[in-house]
Amino acid sequence: MKKHYDTAVIGGGIIGCAIAYELAKNKQKTALFESGAIGKRTTSAAAGMLGAHAECESRDAFFDFAMHGQRLYETAGKELQEAAGIDIRRHNGGMLKLAYSKDDITRLREMDDLPSVTWLSAEEALEREPFASKDILGASLIKDDVHVEPYYVCKAYAKGARRYGAECYEHTHVIEIKRDIEAFCIKTSAGDVYADQVAVASGVWSGQFFAQFGLGQPFFPVKGECLSVWNDEIPLTRTLYHDHCYVVPRKSGRLVIGATMKPGDWCDKPDIGGLEAVIKKAKSMLPAIEHMKIDQFWAGLRPGTKDGKPFIGRHPEDSGLIFAAGHFRNGILLAPATAEMVRNLVLNQEVKTEWKEAFRIDPRRRFRYDPSAERKTN
Repeated sequence: MKKHYDTAVIGGGIIGCAIAYELAKNKQKTALFESGAIGKRTTSAAAGMLGAHAECESRDAFFDFAMHGQRLYETAGKELQEAAGIDIRRHNGGMLKLAYSKDDITRLREMDDLPSVTWLSAEEALEREPFASKDILGASLIKDDVHVEPYYVCKAYAKGARRYGAECYEHTHVIEIKRDIEAFCIKTSAGDVYADQVAVASGVWSGQFFAQFGLGQPFFPVKGECLSVWNDEIPLTRTLYHDHCYVVPRKSGRLVIGATMKPGDWCDKPDIGGLEAVIKKAKSMLPAIEHMKIDQFWAGLRPGTKDGKPFIGRHPEDSGLIFAAGHFRNGILLAPATAEMVRNLVLNQEVKTEWKEAFRIDPRRRFRYDPSAERKTN
């Protein structure tokens, strides 16, 4: 292990690996530290939807940032294939966001003016996906809300970062970050190293470093329970989505089904009640799931914030310390845009003022998100 780096990245999920990749590609001497195996925690639990339209209800700076992340994926697949030799397994079928009520229709039709969104009647939607529920009243077809397989994206970023010279240390716990006069001392389970700048990107576990540097604890876990089944019988080319739940077709023949939202639950194991709720919701979208064989089930801990937006930016009193955490349900979608933004901060390049303001590191940032208001089965 070297003793001094330009930038140390804390966290080996998709956000941290994407940051390490962008920095190393831009000739920064970079080290990445992950307490477990790269991509094996929250990243591997995600379905991988690039759902900028599905997840963002307001056309604000967050939506603009999400759309930018979605656009970056259009070239990321080819770039990562060349850099790492790993296929990120992009599936281009798009998404059907289903309507079961007049309120659903009203809400969905607010997106009609977007170029990638087409409103379909129930008959038109069922013509495209004939095994979807016959109870739907219509659906929005969102062609750009495609999906990737998060673990492969993360591994591609990590391998690409190594190719460009980054050093990635798995099973290396960061115990403490201390500010010295000219650099940061990163105390790890494998010894101390120094870095001119530090980027903290360890999801919900980033809170310990927020607290250490006087920023309080803005994160909380939102447990999401999922399962996958083998689809040997019916064609399904698009993701089905309703009320934050989804059925996502994989190229392997599996369907990924999720997810619950349980704020404050630190246990990364699913329970029977959560899986029952997910299965019930999936059957309401795709009834044929009832007869499919279960592949596996799991849970992940999304990093929630009180206003539902990530913190991406410099510490307000120490410009050498950058945070990129709190992406909630959108870590996969936002990874390329977050990495680009952190890279620009590190290299003192331009970042959109609206994004810096929306994601600024300030615990007094206006809080609007109330996790207790979330329905636990959606």
